[in-house]
Amino acid sequence: MSAATETKPLELSMALMHNARTAPMLSGEIQAEGIRLLPSTCHASELFWRQLKFSEFDVSEMSVSSLCIATSTAPTEWIGIPVFTMRHFFHTSVLVRKGANITKPSDLRGIRIGVPEYQQTWAVWSRGIFADEFGVQPKDNVWYMERTPEKSHGGSTGFTAPPGVEFHYIPPSTNMGEMMIKGELDATVLYITDGNLVDRSSVDLEGRNDIVPLFPDPVSEAKRYYAKTGMFPINHTVVMRRSLYEREPWVAKSLYDAFVKAKDSINADRDGNVEPFVATGLLDADARAALTRDPIPYGVVSSRRELETIARYDYEQGLAKRIVGLDELFVPESLNW
Repeated sequence: MSAATETKPLELSMALMHNARTAPMLSGEIQAEGIRLLPSTCHASELFWRQLKFSEFDVSEMSVSSLCIATSTAPTEWIGIPVFTMRHFFHTSVLVRKGANITKPSDLRGIRIGVPEYQQTWAVWSRGIFADEFGVQPKDNVWYMERTPEKSHGGSTGFTAPPGVEFHYIPPSTNMGEMMIKGELDATVLYITDGNLVDRSSVDLEGRNDIVPLFPDPVSEAKRYYAKTGMFPINHTVVMRRSLYEREPWVAKSLYDAFVKAKDSINADRDGNVEPFVATGLLDADARAALTRDPIPYGVVSSRRELETIARYDYEQGLAKRIVGLDELFVPESLNW
């Protein structure tokens, strides 16, 4: 990379969601050595669709699940850098309709569940955790997907409904929010009302008395799951063009180092005097004692279990053709980071 730093910086387009960890990269406060990044801020729903369908950016966030699914068929245009910009205890976000009499996870069997996208990482983690932890399998439910094939991640990765799963597309004339209110759905795994090009629900379900969280105390459930498994599930990673990596392999480490520096630069004041890593997801201040390491680590070594688990879930749920190896997803040198 030394030659690159002595010449004009390499210009690369980059698109990320905005959060505390990506903000220093988007603002230019943190720079990647030898690179001039041309940043764009984009909602994840739209960003992943645009990358998978149109390949717009040199560097971007990417759905871990979609990357696994696409790679299970053949090497993709993208190769991963083990930067994990978004984690969450996804299964704790389920909303249920009171009239459906769902009070515990096992009550999810036999119900109608809405999801923005069946293959999105949030949904894959949720189904996998409900299967592993509570014995509820994907085939036990009827699934309704809000995004159309034309504006979905799956539309670019060859998605078809897995064998044995009853699956329906929600008609364009309605959406998950309206169907929940009308009693046409019993639950939602993830409910997105943020404005973007691919999601279309807008009703505030959390402000209604007839729709409640499956877990009344999601923090307690998150802490239980973390204490049992030691996993803080990963949603997004970062990818770069494979052709760029093959031409300029030094770029991967330069980008990785910049993202690590951006994460390390976060201080308490930036997140309202709350430690940002404790505040992430559903980990509250009382969870400090349960955390024996940085809960949002970058690198393959510290996150191997989460990465291997999502790869397994994609295969078990009939989305990936095989379990994809981490050496297929990420730049080779990063396997020791």
